[in-house]
Amino acid sequence: MANIKLIVGLGNPGPQYSQTRHNAGAWYVEALANDYSIPLQLETKFFGHVGRGLIGNQDCRLLIPNTFMNLSGKAVGALATFYKILPDEILVAHDELDIDPGTVKLKKSGGHGGHNGLRDIIKSLANCRDFYRLRIGIGHPGNKNQVHNYVLGKASPDDQRSIDESIDKALRHTSDIITGQHDKVMQSMHAFKA
Repeated sequence: MANIKLIVGLGNPGPQYSQTRHNAGAWYVEALANDYSIPLQLETKFFGHVGRGLIGNQDCRLLIPNTFMNLSGKAVGALATFYKILPDEILVAHDELDIDPGTVKLKKSGGHGGHNGLRDIIKSLANCRDFYRLRIGIGHPGNKNQVHNYVLGKASPDDQRSIDESIDKALRHTSDIITGQHDKVMQSMHAFKA
């Protein structure tokens, strides 16, 4: 089982999006960078903010794409290709409509589930789906026609608190995720609800 060498946090660039639900993956990577004192620097050749440091004694790169969500694969593909990082060495943190706020789940492989960021990453990795996903629950508006405005809107204070708590839970398990202790992580993290 491969160790994780790249952690990607999905979101949209710019201050108008920074507090929206769609940026939950970016919030996680920002918090991870802060916890492990890993500076994130804009690197234009990788189309995003990039950092490198030790997490759980494992050398790991962090990436927050500076592209819009539906072009996330441009950044992931560029960095993974340059550093020869395989799909199963990548963890992508993203917002998840199908999970309630306060819940976070780890998953390997699968489809994109309608998530445009995942769709573009799969395409950028030569249609390989074998990367890991950290699915941060944001809940669903209840009507598919409201999804666009919902993910680009701010969470209620209660939902935001729950999302933040689920990110904190994921942070406490990150070193285990990176070093391949996925069963242990799933048992603990999937039982957690903020």
